[in-house]
Amino acid sequence: MPAVVQSYVDTNNLRTVSQEQEAIINWYKQDLGKYDPDNKLYLEAIFQLIPAELNNQNKRFILKNLNENFKFSRYANSFIWLEQAGVALPAYAVNEPAYPLLLHKSANLFKLFLSDVGLLAAMYGADSQLEILKGNTHINFGSIYENICAQELRAHGFELYYFQNKKQGEVDFLLEEQGKLIPIEVKSGKAYQRHASLDRLMNNPVYDFEEAFVLSSENVGVIDRTCYLPIYMLMFIQKKQLPENFIYQPNLSALT
Repeated sequence: MPAVVQSYVDTNNLRTVSQEQEAIINWYKQDLGKYDPDNKLYLEAIFQLIPAELNNQNKRFILKNLNENFKFSRYANSFIWLEQAGVALPAYAVNEPAYPLLLHKSANLFKLFLSDVGLLAAMYGADSQLEILKGNTHINFGSIYENICAQELRAHGFELYYFQNKKQGEVDFLLEEQGKLIPIEVKSGKAYQRHASLDRLMNNPVYDFEEAFVLSSENVGVIDRTCYLPIYMLMFIQKKQLPENFIYQPNLSALT
């Protein structure tokens, strides 16, 4: 958030920064009811639940945690509103890692990230932000790392998908790039080279992946088809754009 960054630039005071973040979070809560008064309670409950859901081992947004009788079809507009308002970023599950991913998307199975990772860290509490700055590796920052990845990939023009299968396991993100798929795993701890689900996916002869990325706080490395990158190198994972003069003229001579 620009105001948060400016507060730090002006003061270098983390308490002031934290107060700015809390003010934005409270403003979000007040604004939710203004634009969708009929579903105000659900919108606020969804927003409040995002940090806890991301911190769960599964990370998938569990609808029953809102209400035992929750029907997604009835409140789907609340999730859509949160995305369109720039508050949240959904990443949808696909049951098959095949191109195009949209054909395999599960509309009611998704992770929900915040559009600003700084606000997510603030919702976990000022102490968690301080531990990040200290470089404390004993705390699980997996949800924050994944949110960074989701936010950056969306900023680069990627749609957010992840793979989930009972036999294969779960892979954090699947990128779609010019007809090819790239699996991505995000690791916050020292055991960044342990990724059983990714290994099963890469070794499955049904799928022909050329490469996979593992993002962590460690250094660059390559093992087989898996490339290990420090998480800041997300900036280099860019969506390729068509050339400005991408002209294609079909040969229709056979029709004459």
